Amino acid sequence: MLKLSEIREKEIININTGERMGFVDDFELDLEKGYVEALVISGGGKILGLFGKSSEIIINWSDIVKIGTDTILVDYKGDI
Repeated sequence: MLKLSEIREKEIININTGERMGFVDDFELDLEKGYVEALVISGGGKILGLFGKSSEIIINWSDIVKIGTDTILVDYKGDI
């Protein structure tokens, strides 16, 4: 069993590019079915969290390849 708070501490790595994508900022939940649908990573672009554009990267749960002790490997093909 894995807690959501433990998932937030793991770094996300894209297996297609080897790029570090960041850490989980939020989750998309299906409350009716009771499961996590996606992980949300906040994109950069803001200065001091105030100015600029902020984008989010949504990673579907089905795109998660492996959850390790320190990292989450994902098969993400979208733009970052």
